[in-house]
Amino acid sequence: MARHNRKHQQRKQNAAKTVAHPHKRAVNVSQEEITSCCNRIRTFLNQNGRRSMTAAELSKKCHSRRTPEAFRLAMEKLLREGVILERRNGYSLSEKRGCFPAQVQRLAHSFGFIRDENGVEYFVPGKFLMGSMPGDRVLAAHIESRTGSPEAEVVSVLQECEEFQLTGKIVPEEEGLCLLSDTMSSIPLRIDYRASVPYTVGDKVLAVLTQRGKRHMEHRVKVILNFGSADSAENCMAAKIAGQGIPVEFPADVLREAEKCAAMGVTVFDTEGREDLRDEVIFTIDGAYSKDLDDAVSVKKTADGGWELGVHIADVSHYVRPNSKLDADAFDRGTSIYYADKVIPMLPPALSNGICSLNGGVDRLALSAMMQVSPEGDLLSARFCKSVICSVVRGVYSECNAVLDGSADAEISEKYAPVAESLRNLDALTTVLEKRRIDRGAPTLESTETAVLVDERGICVGLAPRERGRSECIIEACMLLANQAAARLAREAEIPLVYRVHEDPSPERIAALKEMLEKLGQERPMFEEASPRDIQKILDDARDKEYFPVVNKLTLRAMAKAKYSHEPLGHFGLALRDYAHFTSPIRRYPDLVVHRILSDYLEGGSREWMEKRYAKFAENAAAHSSDMEVRAVNVERDADACYAAEFMQSHVGEVFCGIITSVTDFGVYVTLENLVEGLLHIHDLPEGSYEIEEGWYLKETFTGTVYRLGDAIEVICAKADVNTGKIDFAIS
Repeated sequence: MARHNRKHQQRKQNAAKTVAHPHKRAVNVSQEEITSCCNRIRTFLNQNGRRSMTAAELSKKCHSRRTPEAFRLAMEKLLREGVILERRNGYSLSEKRGCFPAQVQRLAHSFGFIRDENGVEYFVPGKFLMGSMPGDRVLAAHIESRTGSPEAEVVSVLQECEEFQLTGKIVPEEEGLCLLSDTMSSIPLRIDYRASVPYTVGDKVLAVLTQRGKRHMEHRVKVILNFGSADSAENCMAAKIAGQGIPVEFPADVLREAEKCAAMGVTVFDTEGREDLRDEVIFTIDGAYSKDLDDAVSVKKTADGGWELGVHIADVSHYVRPNSKLDADAFDRGTSIYYADKVIPMLPPALSNGICSLNGGVDRLALSAMMQVSPEGDLLSARFCKSVICSVVRGVYSECNAVLDGSADAEISEKYAPVAESLRNLDALTTVLEKRRIDRGAPTLESTETAVLVDERGICVGLAPRERGRSECIIEACMLLANQAAARLAREAEIPLVYRVHEDPSPERIAALKEMLEKLGQERPMFEEASPRDIQKILDDARDKEYFPVVNKLTLRAMAKAKYSHEPLGHFGLALRDYAHFTSPIRRYPDLVVHRILSDYLEGGSREWMEKRYAKFAENAAAHSSDMEVRAVNVERDADACYAAEFMQSHVGEVFCGIITSVTDFGVYVTLENLVEGLLHIHDLPEGSYEIEEGWYLKETFTGTVYRLGDAIEVICAKADVNTGKIDFAIS
């Protein structure tokens, strides 16, 4: 009996070893054997329900004495994929324990987000992250939600991301200099100083993990790049961009391809088969410092009182060919990124500022949209063609505005004499197109974009709203019409395309908007499903009210986010059935895809051939371009915050007037007249007991003092932290 027990014990130990040594090399084990063993393990664990089974029990059930290597590899595979869950008392099926595989998306100081295989995103409190990092595959379990949105905890890390980079600031601690991460634990991390580049207190740095623990605070890092003082917005943004893996420089082979294209110029061979529009009055209108000029316009009055509008876009697809190094790099970047006075271009300068840019007085290749517009502003027809153009004037917004309002001096008037009539015709056409847009019910939301003003040292000296003069409106109206025409052509021809879509707002967001409007004192809208016209009425009703900026912001938040799609889902914000991005292929990859598809269609590509060639590509390009757009928007938002904090550092202690634009359970956000936004924390309000209705007001119960959404308020700038981009206010 004792002998039998010893044998049984030895068998258990051997079975346990089959799981405990994942480094053992598989020998003569077929994939079929591993799959068969996986199926048996899942069957036995499924029969066992929520109860665990030890490795020995599973090994015996699976008869692993005959195939021990297959059993070991099957267990590793199931653990790695998150199918089974290992606990102290054994193994069980993850789904029986309410667990599911997911990927960590992003982190903040005290929480994170994961996304399951169905695309559902879960909020994870910091204490439940188990030290996981963005890019990690994890096994997660549902937990009770406090907000109504899905929440989860990380049960185990299935697969660590290969190398995770993080940015932060060097801070002094008792044990020496440490890294205070921008996106992880609020507790500084210890640094492997022997392996790091030199650093000192207050530096903004990029680091990589060298050791991982079960909590973020247990991770260890080494510093690989030092960007200088964290009190410089320029340094902070350089670090953030590097930390997100955004390439600033172009690979040598990509530069060579671009320079080769540019060196050839526009040859006779290039112009063969194209419509020659070099004798037409075609011109560009852009910012004074713009270098990547990708759109030009022309216009003629027609006999019936309408217009023939030409929108001529740089033919980037002629130079950036499929399967080239240029194309692969442009796909990866997805979009140019603009912040402060800087740009990270999608294409090398030899293309973006050179051969593709529609510079004045030189021949350039274009893809032209020739559109017939009725006197009422309807798009009657559109014809697309490959063309060669020569812009007669390099127009500048401010100068064109002066020509249109009659304030231009003699020098500017002379410069624009060749296009003066065209400018007047475009002005009249834009008036009609704007009226047509209003008639469609498209909502007119106020832009919240700000321009960061920097001096010659790159330091922020102020913020200003991005102004839109008449010529900016003209170019916008022309580009919108061309984008509509491109999408309509693809939909009617039933060929694949990357569309720019804006879906209807969700019922939940509209319900929340109605509730806030009622609280602000505005009549509660009666519609059930919002139409663009309903949104416009909300804005019109609040237009002359002091709380209009708040209504504008709340309405923006209620809208869905625009994105790219391979399906023509329409554009709610523009009240259009057809819409795509066609007019900026120098700086947006989706526009380049649209050009490539339309070019092949114009050359006679059949619907079946186009479907086979582009359907999957358009789907992938739309998804990736949406992700890259989000990345770019986040960079630009971070830049605005860092530069605003840099500007406010020289105004700490000063009193400002503002308006409460957001209310949370920890305080209120105030937007100043200079467009800077900061937090008035509840701890910095007068001492008392506060009643909170999140999103609406904070009320001190004894004095009755209320801090309500939309209220004007005076505050003192108490602190401005460039490193985090956070600005703190106090009551004046």
